[in-house]
Amino acid sequence: MIVIADGGSTKTNWCLINEAGRKILFNTEGYNPYFSSEEYIVESLNNSLPDHLEKEKLTEVHYYGAGCSTDAKRKIVYDAMKRVFTNAEVKIGHDLLASCRALLGDEPGFAAILGTGTNSCLYDGTDISLNIDSLGYFLGDEGSGCYIGKRILSDYMKGYMPKGLRESFYDNFALTNEDIFDNIYNKPLPNRFCAGFSKFLYDFKDSYEDYTYSTIEYAFTAFFENLVIHYPNYKDYKLNCVGSVGYSFRDILSVVADKYEMGIGKIIRSPIDDLVNYHLHTSKK
Repeated sequence: MIVIADGGSTKTNWCLINEAGRKILFNTEGYNPYFSSEEYIVESLNNSLPDHLEKEKLTEVHYYGAGCSTDAKRKIVYDAMKRVFTNAEVKIGHDLLASCRALLGDEPGFAAILGTGTNSCLYDGTDISLNIDSLGYFLGDEGSGCYIGKRILSDYMKGYMPKGLRESFYDNFALTNEDIFDNIYNKPLPNRFCAGFSKFLYDFKDSYEDYTYSTIEYAFTAFFENLVIHYPNYKDYKLNCVGSVGYSFRDILSVVADKYEMGIGKIIRSPIDDLVNYHLHTSKK
């Protein structure tokens, strides 16, 4: 039995392929080794994996995760997975490679992640050939849910948010400025905290179209200005994108991409289905 997983900073999508070839999907929280220790990952998996999953019978685990970009960070996740899936061959890859394989298969092109965080690259059909580091939520991640969430929180705290939307924000979250500072500076996973507010904006986008459009356009313009346009000959590629933010606001993303003379390719919320198909196709070669 084989398990394939795509792990973001917020959520991990898993697919079990059993002996009969049946696909069984399930979710756990996300495990970014920059924020989650080996012990935390082991404990979380043991508490959240489905009861029907016979871990000792698994033969392969293909895990693609946010933050798994260096040997040291991959080792944290690898060691955790080996403790949970004791009899399986475990392979750890970066979530950006998962996105490439889901979006482009074995064709070269440009791929991006616009979810809790941001990432982007050129893909040669097999591996990532060029990646400009988005620098994470503190220094970059332009266009991400965290980037948008920080803008929303700033507008809320400074009183720049439209009055009715600000009232709805407080009704939904009951957060004071002190609460927000505490979550950002003192509590774990501040990137996940900030990113959650992009969904709030999506839920109210029809009632506050101008504010939503300007906020999202600002974020996607920053994504292009700080990342996309710095790839060689970027206009020769289509923008292929995976992630809840890119998918939810794909209409605005298309407008911004058009301003930079870049066509739109495939935009999907989650790579797991296409990633599974990639592995099934590859295994048959």
